[in-house]
Amino acid sequence: MISTLDQRPSIVCGEANPMAPAWTRIVACQQESSNTASYTLQFLDPEQKKNYRFQPGQFNMVYLFGVGEAAISISSDPDKCDSLVHTIRHVGSVTFAMNRLGIGQCVGLRGPFGSSWPLQECRGRDILLVAGGIGIAPLRPAIYQLLKNRDDYGRLILLYGIRSPQDMIFKEEVEGWMDRRDFQVLITVDYPSDEWTGPVGVVTKLLRRVRVDSSRTSVFVCGPRVMNRAAAHSFLSHYVPEDEIFISLERNMRCGVGQCGHCQYGPKFVCKDGPVFSYASVRNLFGKDEV
Repeated sequence: MISTLDQRPSIVCGEANPMAPAWTRIVACQQESSNTASYTLQFLDPEQKKNYRFQPGQFNMVYLFGVGEAAISISSDPDKCDSLVHTIRHVGSVTFAMNRLGIGQCVGLRGPFGSSWPLQECRGRDILLVAGGIGIAPLRPAIYQLLKNRDDYGRLILLYGIRSPQDMIFKEEVEGWMDRRDFQVLITVDYPSDEWTGPVGVVTKLLRRVRVDSSRTSVFVCGPRVMNRAAAHSFLSHYVPEDEIFISLERNMRCGVGQCGHCQYGPKFVCKDGPVFSYASVRNLFGKDEV
């Protein structure tokens, strides 16, 4: 079974001018943790609402008039594009300002931009997802598609590392995934509460609890830079091929189309060539802070 997602191209909000934001309205807001919320946006233009498409792992530039722009991954179901969800941690000027907006207020949107998780290329393989903190948000659309097309893949495993139990986002959804027989979900925390009975420590320690068949495993990784490095090296030590380890990188993205240079990563631009890269394509850059 092939999802309809794979039959349709991405449609940019402003195809004539990708630098021009489209208007969207906040129609819902879900508080995920003390500093993170998911915002549901809908286009004001009926044609944009009808035609917008994205691939799992892509991002939009979210624009707050008079404040600025921020690159935010899309965290909703790609098969339900009548509204979009962006899960935002309030850590900068734009994201703090977003936190002050209410339902009914408008923000600008440019996108979708960037590369996506290689779901079609990985059909028939085991998929092992590694998320750190808010890194689960860019993986969530991929999880929706993997579960929707479950028979197209082998084992499906999620390793999710969070700072504390209170920092888990998409809590009810994650708990629902844990109840499935066809999806193995393991969670670890850095700072356990008195009620926490699960693993404690960095997410790579969870690898001891799963069986990795290097000949048929593809890995999707998204989290803080240190975690990304540790996870990639852990899977390399388990003999997973470099071209089957995919990492979503985070840089200071401004234009989204590879023109401004803010997100340059050696010879690559994260906004255009990424954010999802195979380890093989960035092996000479990965782990170097100065690039």
